[in-house]
Amino acid sequence: MNRTAGFFIVALSGACFGALGLFGRLAYAAGADAPSLLFLRFTLAGAVLASVMVVRRQPLPERKLMLALILLGAVGYVSEAAAYFIALQHAPAGLVALLLYSFPALVALLQRVVFGERLGRVKWLAVALALGGTALTADVEQGGAKPLGIMLGLLSALLYAGYVVISARVAGRAGPLVSSTVILGSAGATLGLVVLARGPAFPTTPTGWGAVVALALVSTVAAVLLFFVGMARIGPVNTSLVSTMEPLTAVLLGALFLDERLSVRQGVGGLLILTAAVMLAWSDAPDPSRKPPTSTGTPAPG
Repeated sequence: MNRTAGFFIVALSGACFGALGLFGRLAYAAGADAPSLLFLRFTLAGAVLASVMVVRRQPLPERKLMLALILLGAVGYVSEAAAYFIALQHAPAGLVALLLYSFPALVALLQRVVFGERLGRVKWLAVALALGGTALTADVEQGGAKPLGIMLGLLSALLYAGYVVISARVAGRAGPLVSSTVILGSAGATLGLVVLARGPAFPTTPTGWGAVVALALVSTVAAVLLFFVGMARIGPVNTSLVSTMEPLTAVLLGALFLDERLSVRQGVGGLLILTAAVMLAWSDAPDPSRKPPTSTGTPAPG
């Protein structure tokens, strides 16, 4: 039962992350702009997680590690989130989520190019499927996507891949709660400076503010905490597999509430991307004779 519950918990986390596009679009429609929206999201989420740290009496990491986490949030996470949320203004939410999920293949390529990690046949096949799927999904002729939205969606995947590679070597030492709190808090502080410099553009309707709160509490705090709770029960490999609920949820919500539709070509491309993500997750399954991998402690894609 404990393991079964873990699968449901991770699936729920993916669904929470998958609602990012819906909440973002509702906030935009109410007058918010990307910097103001992300500032509110990260600041509210960081404050809630900081409160959890206080209740649990969780200490902050040592100074050098703290600085590394701040840089991850202020530079890495801000850049990726900005590309993703600006892409939502120029492409369907489901399409942007599918493009983001090409990041596992990009991580594999970065590990090969930067760190010389050997990729087996399965990983190379997965990379080829992901790249082919991305080419099919990036269809600017159908689905209401603009070239800028496609490029920003791909940029968000590339930035997140770099963020994952770096954070895997940094954030794991701090633990998931501490690293998520510092990363989100520093991202909020950075965006606060941007909003202060250019002036805020906050939502002007109750629906818009409701979307902001849902973005922070549902698609950030709940999603992150459920992600790590579920991973503790079913392990990182199964968690990676079940997390594909995120782009599937984004596509479904976009169709139900935003009247978004993917073309057949984009649907096939999205299926190839998700297949590649599943293959990469399985290829990273730990050898039973080795110690199981531990959590990196970094926030999930959304």
